[in-house]
Amino acid sequence: MTDPDYPFVAFNFEIQLKITNRGQFGLPETLCYGAFAECDGLEMTMEPKTVREGGNNTQQIQLPGPVSYGNLTLKRGMTTTLDLWNWFNGVAGSAGRDRAAEAVVILKAADGADQLKFTLSDCLPIKLKAPGLNAKDGQIAIEEMQITYSTLTITQA
Repeated sequence: MTDPDYPFVAFNFEIQLKITNRGQFGLPETLCYGAFAECDGLEMTMEPKTVREGGNNTQQIQLPGPVSYGNLTLKRGMTTTLDLWNWFNGVAGSAGRDRAAEAVVILKAADGADQLKFTLSDCLPIKLKAPGLNAKDGQIAIEEMQITYSTLTITQA
């Protein structure tokens, strides 16, 4: 177990995208198991409700309000695997209403042991970007996907 006094490193993580209803497009149950180089957007924001008490002009009461979630941005080197593209096309089509997924982001300790698990439910792809192509560059072709989600929970692995 990792010493709780030391922070985690940001480069040791794994991502699992699991399709809840694969339907007729022949998608595997798990898409791109751990194949991403970047992950951003694990966030929750609460908008507090402000209540003013009658006759008390010097303070206000802050109550918990609705929670909103960010968009998960995933980047990886593009390969011949088109599962993300097929998932996006399946969701965008008329038959795609039931093609949501669950995403799990696992943060690992320096020794590779699972430490924290972020679980995102009702994930839908909202943006899929092909790599920019430039004949003068010797860069790896990076594709990017943005996913919206309904809830985010964090647990110890």
